[in-house]
Amino acid sequence: MKRVLIVTTVSGFVPQFEMNNVRILQEMGYEVHYASNFKNPHYGKDNHRLEGTGVVCHQVDFVRSPFRFIQNMRAYAQLRKLMRENQFQMVHCHTPMGGVLARLAARKYRRTGTKVLYTAHGFHFYKGAPVFNWLFYYPVEWLLARWTDVLITINEEDYQRAKRFPLPENGRAEKVNGVGIDIEAYRDIRVNCEEKRRELGVSLEAYLLISVGELTKRKNHQAVVCALASMQKECLEKKVCYLICGEGPEREHLEKLIQKNGLQGVVLMPGYRTDVREILAVSDCFIFPSRQEGLPVALMEAMAMGLPCICSDVRGNRDLLADNTYLVKKDDYQTVIRKVIEKRGAKTTVLLPDYEKRYINRQMKLIYKTAVNNLEK
Repeated sequence: MKRVLIVTTVSGFVPQFEMNNVRILQEMGYEVHYASNFKNPHYGKDNHRLEGTGVVCHQVDFVRSPFRFIQNMRAYAQLRKLMRENQFQMVHCHTPMGGVLARLAARKYRRTGTKVLYTAHGFHFYKGAPVFNWLFYYPVEWLLARWTDVLITINEEDYQRAKRFPLPENGRAEKVNGVGIDIEAYRDIRVNCEEKRRELGVSLEAYLLISVGELTKRKNHQAVVCALASMQKECLEKKVCYLICGEGPEREHLEKLIQKNGLQGVVLMPGYRTDVREILAVSDCFIFPSRQEGLPVALMEAMAMGLPCICSDVRGNRDLLADNTYLVKKDDYQTVIRKVIEKRGAKTTVLLPDYEKRYINRQMKLIYKTAVNNLEK
């Protein structure tokens, strides 16, 4: 039995973003193993979405911080043991710490033919990143590139940088447009607007702004909350409502910010949702204020739905919004939100076919085949 190991730091990553790749590998005849910290699920409260998928799960005690030395050494030892006990033809790693430890653990096995792939879902060093990120993360990725047979990037800025890394002989950098989405599934969705809005606590007359993403500092939801606080009177007059779908460590901070500015009826946080498509279908405008992105699926989904999109002017967002539609610089969301509300979202966005799931799947299948020197198509 051919085996492949997928590695991520948090266990919700594969069911949320990587099931297409799992199916591709299974269709190619691989038994798919998954190493992650299943005690720390993200993108949901448990790991039930992996049930019945045929994926063999292995607990590895990953932590997200690179500075927790003892915990990281424990995770490294667990990966080494797992690789020693299984003869993996490929190791495909994701997420920063999963990518670091898996590539270090796989060095020995590369010498016996194991191919190592790493998908960078957005390097921590990028134009405008803090100096620390360049001083710490850039040298780490430069070094690890030596043990990476295929370095997959998902935006143009990262791809241009990855091509200059010291990849091994026959190693290569690839650019893939993220995980892709089924564009037609978003265009054909049917939902009872009144019923869905009532479920969310939003009136049918409200102008509904929506953000989708973890409640973290990186996602920068507070920038929009502060913008709405400064235009509170307009929000009430025009019946503006802002919905933030997601969970994370910044929830308490955001709740206090909402309460402090008297926005309890304007900003709603319904938590992590599995019905994002339906919510997008009853929304009027998508807002994505992230400080850092790779190539955001949430933005792709909003574009596929044809919503006007207000986004931070960062890597990844720029790749998708090529015409610079409503790209916001320096957190000036107040001006842009006011402009869009006045026009009632007249300008919509369109997601290009290059981000269609079927197109991405063909790319990934070819990458996997060439990685193991199997060029049959």
